[in-house]
Amino acid sequence: MSKNGNTPAPAWEPNDRVIKHANLTQAIERRGFQDFRQFHRWSVTEPDAFWQLVIDELEIDFVDTPSGVMGSDDPTDPRWLPGASFNIVTSCLDHDPETPAIIMGRESKIETVTVADLRTQVAGFAAGFAAAGYSVGEAIAIVMPMNVEAVVAYLGTIAAGGVVVSIADSFAPHEIATRLAITTPVAVVTQTRAVRAGKDLPMYRKCAEAGATPCIVIDAGGPSELRRQDVLWDNFVVHDAAFDPVAQSGGAHTNILFSSGTTGDPKAIPWTQTTPLKAAMDGRFHHDIHAGDVVAWPTNLGWMMGPWLIYASLLNGAAMALYEDTPTGPGFIDFVAQADVSMLGVVPSIVASWRADGVLQPGDWPSVRVISSTGEASNPDDYRWLMHTVGDVPVIEYCGGTEIGGGYVTSTVLDPCVPSLFSTPALGIDLVLVDDDGQSDSGEVFLVPPSMGLSTELLNRDHYEVYYDGVPDFGRPLRRHGDHMERTDDGYYRALGRIDDTMNLGGIKVSSADLERAIG
Repeated sequence: MSKNGNTPAPAWEPNDRVIKHANLTQAIERRGFQDFRQFHRWSVTEPDAFWQLVIDELEIDFVDTPSGVMGSDDPTDPRWLPGASFNIVTSCLDHDPETPAIIMGRESKIETVTVADLRTQVAGFAAGFAAAGYSVGEAIAIVMPMNVEAVVAYLGTIAAGGVVVSIADSFAPHEIATRLAITTPVAVVTQTRAVRAGKDLPMYRKCAEAGATPCIVIDAGGPSELRRQDVLWDNFVVHDAAFDPVAQSGGAHTNILFSSGTTGDPKAIPWTQTTPLKAAMDGRFHHDIHAGDVVAWPTNLGWMMGPWLIYASLLNGAAMALYEDTPTGPGFIDFVAQADVSMLGVVPSIVASWRADGVLQPGDWPSVRVISSTGEASNPDDYRWLMHTVGDVPVIEYCGGTEIGGGYVTSTVLDPCVPSLFSTPALGIDLVLVDDDGQSDSGEVFLVPPSMGLSTELLNRDHYEVYYDGVPDFGRPLRRHGDHMERTDDGYYRALGRIDDTMNLGGIKVSSADLERAIG
């Protein structure tokens, strides 16, 4: 076993107030464990008991109660919640109807959508889905920014028993067309235009060029002349409809997301009704999201963090804060303060921009108590600056994937925060690092199934071949993930890039993370 040097000094350490308030602390004490490490070990050795705890904590509503948690002894295909009948949207919107569900920042204005408001709008879209003649199991694609209407369409489709196809609003027509061809949705939800950093983005025109038909179009200004087969949003939704989500099995598809590869078509990854439980669990225990919190994470539905944000906030009784313009300017800084955001997600390039441009100053965000980061390799200097500037708050590093439904390695508010390092595998999952000589403290990441959220099928690939074929066996099934990590002496993890994203320079393999550190 190799050693990789000491862990750098923490930039933040939890105090008694943070520890006492943490969701993790309360769960650990209720189960009678001594510390988080015991709790994590239990979560991976007793998956039935752990995921039942998650279901209980989230107060998931069932029409028919499952006969168990795992319906199979095969860790690669656990068949979660056998016999269950439910619709995950019900649990997203079963909270106090007067509490905020969405806080939307548009053109320097704040709009608050309550749980009751959102239920009404979701019911209207679901009724429109049925009135249009669409059937349970059919798909609707969403190609638009992350705003109130996008969330309504997302939850409304799933409430109707449909499947959402998530397509990033930034994609060009040919990229949209590729994803539509893979998933064959019965309709596409979009808007006439979007405005980002003063630029007019023709959303509807892109979808029309991609051959999307029919389109359900939100009138966001600009040219609004539609093709004959298309319909305006206001004419699609049914007003005063009853909120009555369609109950389905735990394995029913709810969302198709795409994980782009370096060659060929992107992998089409189905999320089921159980995937949201993984996202919400990570939000609850690793990001410490509480009922009444406000959660912001600049994202879109084409990236897994869009659906993650919906579930991590709503299933925990929190509100999501959405901002219509770019997150790098002073408008977003003001929005975070005005929305009283308590948990803020970032990507490292945004943080670098804030620091370089001086738009974020000490005292700007008194309500923020937890920050999280994902999507790119982070810069330790930027993150020390961020923690200091926001005011002694942790940055929870978070790494996972679309086919995981959340993270596999992350941090907690109970651990000292070391910038750009992860403190633990996520609850409910474990990992093994493997090099050419076997298990090591530095090597390729392999995940240890089962874990709720892990995909069990792909629409356009052989799932077994992608994740399990040719994987080493150390007495338990392992699942390929492809990241390269090292573990420090103190048990922290450092990301070293992708195993399949390296160059061989004079016999030395150099990863993307190595290049970023050298340049940055």
